[in-house]
Amino acid sequence: MSVDQRKLYRYNRCVPTAAQYAELLELERAWVGQRATQFEEQAPRFGSRAELMSALDGLLREEEASPGESDRFIAEEATLAQFKAIVAEFAVDGLVESQSHLGIIPRLPAKSRMAVFRVLVDEFGGGNDEQEHSALYTKLVTELGMPTELDWYVDRAAPSSFAYVNLFHWLASRAPAVEYFLGAYAYFESSVLYAFKCYAAAAARLGIRNDRYYTEHLYIDSFHSKQMAGAIRALETEREVDLAKVWVGIQLTSATVAEATDGAVAAAKEAGP
Repeated sequence: MSVDQRKLYRYNRCVPTAAQYAELLELERAWVGQRATQFEEQAPRFGSRAELMSALDGLLREEEASPGESDRFIAEEATLAQFKAIVAEFAVDGLVESQSHLGIIPRLPAKSRMAVFRVLVDEFGGGNDEQEHSALYTKLVTELGMPTELDWYVDRAAPSSFAYVNLFHWLASRAPAVEYFLGAYAYFESSVLYAFKCYAAAAARLGIRNDRYYTEHLYIDSFHSKQMAGAIRALETEREVDLAKVWVGIQLTSATVAEATDGAVAAAKEAGP
């Protein structure tokens, strides 16, 4: 089923009516619910958390060693106009970064919750409005002469860009087990350490001054990666962890991020040089 990701994004950012919430649930079931089931059917049988984390490390090493064509294009070829088109696609996330994650906080036991919360504190600037990641993205689009109003991008973004955000709304608030979110965020905070290098390289090549949105992630996410590994470990002290669901979260996020990146690059190329 083809899902209206823009509608789902808008539902995720409003107080829906009962009918809208029912539609939201149906959109998620037809999209990410079915996809999660497919990944779970293919998930390995992990014997321990250490075995799972080793598999995650292997996936991360493989991805870092073999960046995709979209990453290469961003780093080496994207013109300023094309880079602006890519920035526009990801603005539906960057301008509201990590707000989609907040639903996980009341769902986690204390020690696991605090590990995740430490990461979110950084995402929201640690009390410094200027350092909030959404503020860094606002500075980036401002320098590029682009609008700062979220709705401008919501009216234009590709489905894969919305899916990038909608996934985390589901993981945090409605996925049937917290393991999905913990796997997803453990993967994401680790993968950014190489995935954002192409954006930082492009910004440097194009002479963009407000590149801190990218360079900050390359700096802070090594700490975040350790915190998320700790969140999974802390959950294991509370109860048995469903390792297959952790792996599903990893796989869902890896696939969705790749699709969003490819979609943004495709939109940039269609926009012209």
